[in-house]
Amino acid sequence: MPFPHLPAAIARALDERGYAEPTPVQSAVLEAASEGRDLLVSAQTGSGKTVAYGLAMAGTLLGEAETLPPAGAPLALVIAPTRELALQVQRELSWLYAPAGGRVVSCVGGMDPRREARMLADGVHIVVGTPGRLRDHLERRNLHPEALRTVVLDEADEMLDLGFREDIEFILSGTPAERATFLFSATLPRDIEALAERYQRDALRLAIKSEVRGHADISYRAIRVVPREIEHVVLNVLREADAPTAIVFCNTRNAVRHLQASLTERGFSVVALSGELGQGERNAALQALRDGRARVCVATDVAARGIDLPTLSLVIHADLPHDAEVMQHRSGRTGRAGRKGVSVLLVPNARRRRAEQMLAIAKVTPEWMGPPSADEIRRLDGERMLADPLFSEPPAEEDVALAETLLAERSPAELAALLARVYRTRLPAPEDVTDPGDRGGRAVTGRAPYDPMDAERIAAMGPAVWFRLNLGRRDNADPRRLLPLLTRRGKVDREVIGAIRIFERETKFEIRGGAARQFAEAFARNGSPEIQVEALGNEGAPPPRDFKSPRATKHSRHVERGAERAPGPKPYRKGKVARAPQQG
Repeated sequence: MPFPHLPAAIARALDERGYAEPTPVQSAVLEAASEGRDLLVSAQTGSGKTVAYGLAMAGTLLGEAETLPPAGAPLALVIAPTRELALQVQRELSWLYAPAGGRVVSCVGGMDPRREARMLADGVHIVVGTPGRLRDHLERRNLHPEALRTVVLDEADEMLDLGFREDIEFILSGTPAERATFLFSATLPRDIEALAERYQRDALRLAIKSEVRGHADISYRAIRVVPREIEHVVLNVLREADAPTAIVFCNTRNAVRHLQASLTERGFSVVALSGELGQGERNAALQALRDGRARVCVATDVAARGIDLPTLSLVIHADLPHDAEVMQHRSGRTGRAGRKGVSVLLVPNARRRRAEQMLAIAKVTPEWMGPPSADEIRRLDGERMLADPLFSEPPAEEDVALAETLLAERSPAELAALLARVYRTRLPAPEDVTDPGDRGGRAVTGRAPYDPMDAERIAAMGPAVWFRLNLGRRDNADPRRLLPLLTRRGKVDREVIGAIRIFERETKFEIRGGAARQFAEAFARNGSPEIQVEALGNEGAPPPRDFKSPRATKHSRHVERGAERAPGPKPYRKGKVARAPQQG
């Protein structure tokens, strides 16, 4: 029997969920719990410990009965460090105890305490909560601990790190002495052992050696990046993987906001998770990921624990984690319950040594590589287009009739090209990025870098038309932001965009190769009407610069940050004393 010593209702829940055999931590905990002992368990995140202690308490809660008794004062209490983890545990225990008639309630900060009090008054079997909110309900006598048979401390090391020791001791001191106590922790420092000695009775210590298993379903990749191109590399990694759900981790809230806006602007469906969001906003973001309305989550380490998304197959560390443990918790969001996952670290050359040390501590050997190239992503797009279900499904009659009408007007080659264009417009355009491991510093494009001063190529593309854009330096206009905006809204390739000159209140740029009309029409149809372009023609072009000057040759695309400075004396600067000219 793969899951021994289980009540029939719990075994039925596992079978309905597709559990064929227990994980190592589940096997060890089930065997030890059958002896009726308290447990002190060290197990890695993603090892199945939530189900493990759910199974461990089943015998105590159910005994020989088929279902739980009528809901009243709680029989089990689970304490978790964060709202996300507590809500995740509540969902896991809900399906596990559903056949037994279990009622599982969460009590966490950020939710309505009056609603929680009403649910507790209506009767429950299992309560899952965060330390502060549980203590609050105990002090207000909304939560009655007299009937508790089992108490679980999940991620105990994290709770102590967050300063919840006093709350935990308050909660435990109010529970019955004859309870069973299960303490789970990724690590077992001295503080955890002291807590176990004080509140557990002859606890059996289980150290689950899950390091190999924890990494077995996660493949690690370390990608060399140029710091200023990290946003572009994130985009290319997302496009290359084409994951149903992905998480991109940043170290700060500002970085989360910035990257979310950047990816949204480029056409991704993105949500954010950070400490500045309310619980309702976090729940809405997670629900959008679960039901497929969003495919990318940009998050701080608030999402490194307690987030379990079945379709999450890609984790990107846009900022390097602070240490190996944080990296493992982040990466552990994927590769769960036997599913495969990929964890990608973006590593600037200046931080490679630190990244290697962190990976060594985590006992991880990554595959080092350069960033995905734009050409490789375009090749993958072609393969994915042919594998699209639209090509395998039989066409409807109206589709066949429309196809015959189109074939009468266009050749098969033209229609195939139009189909490819329609498919590409649904996807964010890949970026040309640099592999800093290449000593030449060439752009990783699969072809020779485009040279804007190639006279023959420019002449072959036809005459250029200058345009004015109503964004300038005061709007934080920057070439790296403007180029994706112009190519996406104008439906043109980068090669037709020539010189770009950014001024205080506007930007002037060239469109080459006779694409000006197409560009202007497409730009007007797409995107926000607040961002507008106006054709200037050659007459309205800004005067040419002396390209021999260092300022003019600073950027490879000859982007000139022009200044609309009025003639006359230099403006007064704070801290400078203006001296009047001396009279003869």
